This record gives sequence, structure tokens and C-alpha cells, in this order.
Amino acid sequence: MDRLPGIEPLVTVERTRQVADLEWCARLMAANEPWITLQRTYEDSIELLADPLSEVFLFSREGERLGFVMLKLKGSFTGYIQTIVISEAARGQGIGEAAIRFAEDIIFAISPNAFICVSSFNHRARELYLRLGYEQVGILKDYVSKGYDEIFLRKTRGSWNDFKKQKQVNAYIASPKRTDKPKL
Repeated sequence: MDRLPGIEPLVTVERTRQVADLEWCARLMAANEPWITLQRTYEDSIELLADPLSEVFLFSREGERLGFVMLKLKGSFTGYIQTIVISEAARGQGIGEAAIRFAEDIIFAISPNAFICVSSFNHRARELYLRLGYEQVGILKDYVSKGYDEIFLRKTRGSWNDFKKQKQVNAYIASPKRTDKPKL
């Protein structure tokens, strides 16, 4: 079990596919913004959380669930922070920022890019993402609900080609039998 670094008291992180956890996550989504304004229901949330190409990481403290992050780590859109929600009681403690950094650690191990969308009316979340180094790369007009845009953000560590080359170099360095040069 992992933990969110820099957060005290300790917040643990656990990958989950447990029905009770996913139901809790869906209730949390449906009861909070931006899902309320976007008219996303509990049922919509359950369907999203059940996606086999996504990973759900639950944050807890002493057995109490505090929030979660959902990541796309496979498929055509690798590196997407699909959803992040922190319970109202746990907000203002740095858990959201630590959760994003946790997600980035996972993403940047497999991709040079992390992506996230933020609803046009969700100013507080957008400010956080920009402060953490995300840049706006597009706007998805009326994407979830008519009248509300999704702002597409990206944080990058470089191009895919450079990332691939660096992975090959790292694999070569870590190899116990380095008899030939890495293929670059």
C-alpha cells in the first residue's frame, strides 16, 4: 500500500476495483461539482468507474475514505487524469495536490505527458492545475453538457521520441549484461 507523500497524518493509497469502493466513489462524484452542474448521475459515475481501461486509486486515513483519482494508463489516451475527487471534509489539507503528484509519478513512468480536463466553471481546480505546471492546449466546446466547455490541459516532460530514447538508455544502463550499445 502506497501513501501520499508530504501529508500528515498519513494518507494511504490503494488501487481498487472493489464494488463497495467504486460505489462510494460514484456517490462522491454525483454529490459534488462539477458533476452536479454537468448533470452526471450516480449511474453515470458507476459506468465511468467500471471502465476496464482505467485505474482507480482510493485515498484513506485510518480506514476513512477521503477521495480518489481515476487514471487512463492504457489504450489510445495514455496519461489522462480522468477524474479526481476529494471529499468535502478532507479538502484544504493538501490532499488534492498530493493526489495529482501521485498520479503524475505513475503517468510519467510510462508517458512524457499528463493530461487533465477541467470544466470551464471550475475556477479553483483550474488554478491548481495551472500552478502545478499544466498548460491549456485546447477547449472542448459543450463536451459533457451544452453550455459548459471542458478545458484540456497538458503537463509535459518532452516529446514521445525523446521519452522512448531515454527509456531505452535507462534499460541499457540497468541491464546486467551491457555488451552492446543501446539502439537509439
